[in-house]
Amino acid sequence: MFDGDFDELLYPELTLETDDMVMDLTIKKDYSDIEDIHERKKEFIGDLILFIKEFNETPESLEFFKYYDD
Repeated sequence: MFDGDFDELLYPELTLETDDMVMDLTIKKDYSDIEDIHERKKEFIGDLILFIKEFNETPESLEFFKYYDD
């Protein structure tokens, strides 16, 4: 487990890829305080779902989908 200051490190990065999409994520939240790996994963997935829901409510999400109008 990391004993130093999380802010001193580079943020971990994750690339998610499906047949239709590639998403590069930079993870700013420190999940190291969650000892159980399954609980840590559950917390991350919950945060990812909230991230997508929040994006869905932004004007930027509509702007993105207007790309397909042309």
